[in-house]
Amino acid sequence: MTENAKPRRITPRQITALKGGTPIVCLTAYSAPMARALDRHVDLLLVGDSLGMVLYGMETTLGVSLDMMINHTQAVMRGSKRACVIVDLPFGSFQESPEVAFRNVARVMAETGCSGVKIEGGVEMAPTVAFLVERGVPVQGHVGLKPQSVKAMGGFPVQGKEADAAKAIIADAEAIAAAGAFTLVIENTVEPLARAITARLAIPTIGIGASPACDGQILVTEDILGLSGSTPPRFVKRYAELGPILEAAVRAYADEVKTRRFPDREHCVGAPDAEWLRRTNLVSPRDRSAG
Repeated sequence: MTENAKPRRITPRQITALKGGTPIVCLTAYSAPMARALDRHVDLLLVGDSLGMVLYGMETTLGVSLDMMINHTQAVMRGSKRACVIVDLPFGSFQESPEVAFRNVARVMAETGCSGVKIEGGVEMAPTVAFLVERGVPVQGHVGLKPQSVKAMGGFPVQGKEADAAKAIIADAEAIAAAGAFTLVIENTVEPLARAITARLAIPTIGIGASPACDGQILVTEDILGLSGSTPPRFVKRYAELGPILEAAVRAYADEVKTRRFPDREHCVGAPDAEWLRRTNLVSPRDRSAG
């Protein structure tokens, strides 16, 4: 590849091939600048419907629309060059029927150029996943804690503690894998269960609050950078505290504006000299008297 050649994006098929190998690095991205910063370090960028909570201050992801997901994915695609970009299908855009799901997916992929979509759900969504895969759509599954089911779950509890619940999650995972998903996200699920599912499936598992045995890991980028503005879940590790740094920078800017230290001459565009001001008669009476 020449120095100026455009890098090729990692494909869903290449992600699947990483099963059992070097762990897959995944993070969320919602904007072009963030995607640009993450692109060289990750294998997969997820434009998650978590943007509703992280960027828009929503209490849940249920208010996120298809248009919002498309707009943010377009931005992420502009900012990234090599990462596989996957888009969350928001609540209400795929549950009605496989046909409705495909119609919405076709729009998302045509308008964004993304690599595939992610669908929450287990056994009940397997026919939809199969329908999409049969029509050439790479699908990432999502089992365990399903944020779009927050109302039914009564919050965000850890999943799989009881034997019956664990068996149901295993059935969900196997159904989605059998339907043709290229990867499977396992969220907020007891560690031994996530480990067992990873061992049972032929496709890679992506853990978030799951197990180090998963084939990859994903977190919300703003959470690991200290920019989410709230206490993150227990499974999040903070790699930086950028919130205080951001606040300090804004405070310094505000102080300099109020005291007229900013902008100074260095930060003014084409600042003229005093002679130019006199010739153009733009010197104030006070400035003339001072001179």
